[in-house]
Amino acid sequence: MTAQESRSRNPVSRALDGVRGAVDVLYREIIKFGVVGAVAFVVDLGGANLLWHTVLEDKVTTAKIISGAVATLVAWIGNRQWTFRHRRSRPAHHEVALFFGVNLVALGISAVTLAVSHYGLDFTSTLADNVATVIGIGIGTLFRFWCYRQVVFSREPL
Repeated sequence: MTAQESRSRNPVSRALDGVRGAVDVLYREIIKFGVVGAVAFVVDLGGANLLWHTVLEDKVTTAKIISGAVATLVAWIGNRQWTFRHRRSRPAHHEVALFFGVNLVALGISAVTLAVSHYGLDFTSTLADNVATVIGIGIGTLFRFWCYRQVVFSREPL
C-alpha cells in the first residue's frame, strides 16, 4: 500500500492498523521476554539449588540472592541485546543502573517471599523452598516486565 492510499483510508481503518501494530510489538516483546526469562529462571533456580545443597545449606536467602544476581546479569544481556533492542533511547550506563535497580526490587520480592515461607511459615523442605521461589519469581517477573517497558527500555528518556 502506498502512502497516498494509506492517507485516503478512513480514520477507523488507520486506527485499527495502529492497534494491530502495537499488539504485534507487544506480542513479540512478551515472547522474547519469556525466552530470556526462562533462561534466567533456570540460572536462578538451578543456582539456588546448587548453593542450597553445597556451600550455603543453612542460608537459603543468601543463596537465593546470589543466584538471583547471576540470573539478573543473564537477563540484562538478553533483554538489552534482543528483547528491547529497538526501545533503547538512553546511554547504556543509565539503562544498566535502571535495570539493576528494578531487578533489585524484584529480587527483594522473591527473597521476601522465600523468607516468609521458610522462616515465617516454617515451610522448610526443599520442595517448599522451590515453590516459594517460583511464586516470588513470578510476582517479580510481572513487576520487571512492566518496569522494563515503562522505565528501563522506554523510548522516552527520563
